[in-house]
Amino acid sequence: MKRGGGKLETYLGVTRTRSVQILALLGLLYMIFMTFEVPFVFKSVSQDTSGVSFQNDAFVRPQQLDSEEELQEKEAPIRPLKEPLRASSVSPKPQRQMREYKTLSGLIFDWRALDSTEKDGFSGLHKSAITAFQLGEKLWEDLKSGKIRIDVEKAAENRTETSCPNSVSLSGDEFTKKGKVMVLPCGLTLGSHITLVGKPRIAHAEHDPKISMLKDGDQSLMVSQFMLELIGLKTVDGEDPPRVLHYNPRLKGDWSGKPVIEQNTCYRQQWGTSVRCEGWKSRPDEETVDGLIKCEKWIRDDDSNTEESRATWWFSRLLSRPKKVTVDWPFPFAEDKLFVMTVSAGLEGYHVNVDGRHVTSFPYRTGFSLEDATGLTLKGDIDVHSVFAASLPSSHPSYAPQRHLEFSDRWQAPPLPSGPVELFIGILSAGNHFAERMAVRKSWMQHRLIKNSKVVARFFVALHGRKEVNVELKKEAEFFGDIVIVPYMDSYDLVVVKTVAICEYGVRTVAAKHIMKCDDDTFVRVDAVIKEANKIPEGSSLYVGNINYYHKPLRSGKWSVTYEEWPEEDYPPYANGPGYILSSDVANFIVSEFEKHKLRLFKMEDVSVGMWVENFNSTKPVEYVHSLKFCQFGCIEDYYTAHYQSPKQMICLWNKLQQLGRPVCCNMR
Repeated sequence: MKRGGGKLETYLGVTRTRSVQILALLGLLYMIFMTFEVPFVFKSVSQDTSGVSFQNDAFVRPQQLDSEEELQEKEAPIRPLKEPLRASSVSPKPQRQMREYKTLSGLIFDWRALDSTEKDGFSGLHKSAITAFQLGEKLWEDLKSGKIRIDVEKAAENRTETSCPNSVSLSGDEFTKKGKVMVLPCGLTLGSHITLVGKPRIAHAEHDPKISMLKDGDQSLMVSQFMLELIGLKTVDGEDPPRVLHYNPRLKGDWSGKPVIEQNTCYRQQWGTSVRCEGWKSRPDEETVDGLIKCEKWIRDDDSNTEESRATWWFSRLLSRPKKVTVDWPFPFAEDKLFVMTVSAGLEGYHVNVDGRHVTSFPYRTGFSLEDATGLTLKGDIDVHSVFAASLPSSHPSYAPQRHLEFSDRWQAPPLPSGPVELFIGILSAGNHFAERMAVRKSWMQHRLIKNSKVVARFFVALHGRKEVNVELKKEAEFFGDIVIVPYMDSYDLVVVKTVAICEYGVRTVAAKHIMKCDDDTFVRVDAVIKEANKIPEGSSLYVGNINYYHKPLRSGKWSVTYEEWPEEDYPPYANGPGYILSSDVANFIVSEFEKHKLRLFKMEDVSVGMWVENFNSTKPVEYVHSLKFCQFGCIEDYYTAHYQSPKQMICLWNKLQQLGRPVCCNMR
């Protein structure tokens, strides 16, 4: 038994050894096979994709577009598949519904399915939207059929062209009856001058608490001042017209306690840097305007021969130096005293003479031209005897569309790309903003990334109340190929609908990774904006801009919000409207909720977007990225976006960016 058992154990041991050897041999053969097979597979893939080299992570995500500099020597990536490859953690992008350019927005607002009498959260803004879309639908059909074009042409035949008189004169009574406004139909030109004969009123006690609040609180503040303003055409509904020149003599009531003259400009309700003349002569090293100083000297009650001390005067007498004779003039305006003031347009700026003596000069500011000054207004403590304007231009100013638009192939938008789009930029614009759109086309829309269709930019415009504007708008859209018309009647409270249309176009027509919204007076540094968005990890939902936290609604004043409109005490975090970025999933959520009539609309567009992002954030975390370089007011150093830029400033910013290779502001208007 022992001998038989030993043979069995020996046999089993040999069998196990051979099995291990066979398995080891098979493993070795497999390793040799893979060593030769893997390079062959990668080589085949490389050849099949026409020489496109893939990075380690190229199989799990589309190639990122970082900046213009990194793309200088890099060819556009070729998509090997119909749809871009994505990591499993990235939410799929909406597929494109169309690739060719369409003039009309694809945003769906089925107002027929709504009942405006419902009380279930149906806001007044939704009712306004229904009315606006109803009017817009009919207007668009008439525009598309050519009916409006025929009506406009007939009206033009029966209407003589606006005359441009060489001079305009009004008596004091006529000026008052016209609301203290003198219309300058064709603006001003070089050599034009306006003469005002008036009398400042006696100072009165000011009861406005913002002005009359005194430290001692015992006496009322005595005020006597008036404002002469050259104004331009209105640019945006709900905003005051731009002030080409603001001239404000303050006889009494200035915070300094002295009589002063303040000069300034105002565009889109944003004031420039004021020039204050306080009785001191401009410094010798300060720039002049057509050879004239900005501020002349007048007698001040605190001026005790500061320009020349008594010791210096005696020293000059001892040396027998001839003393220069100077004439000291009082402040050019006095209470209840008649004056004659003339404002003339020079080569470099405006010059103001009072009673035949030069008083101040104010240089022209970038963004305003003489022909922009199409009206003169007077406000304040003054009685006007007469106003006379002469040497006015004989031709019509350039606010007509045909004078602003340059129909050249150079400014036409490139076609929509078939490949991936990193960033889509939707630009809010009004129908009559022909000059603003042309300035954008000539400036930052000439960026290499946009011309190569790596970034897509489009204007979003609603229909205008004037038929002739819509006719010109349709021509402009068809030629340049960069305007998307949202078919509703435009109004300030419904700007938010254009933002939804931007999201719809960005996720469905362009299928962009990021969607940016800006205004037509916003200058965008395209490569800087892309870099900022790409700082967020791939696949994250994002909201990038100049974010406001814990802002409260104003309950009084021009921009007041009622409790019915916004019952909450605080606004949600929101990015300022001039420029912000959303990820495509957030934008897709906004469009979906809008088309299901679940999106809450609010008249403040930027607050609305913050509210929508907050709702999305409750289902999926959103990365809020705050940066002051998305500038809300004007322009700052190393900006990403600059706001409130006039057409001339847009061109100036672009030229500086090209010439200097870095962002430099054009703050002078």
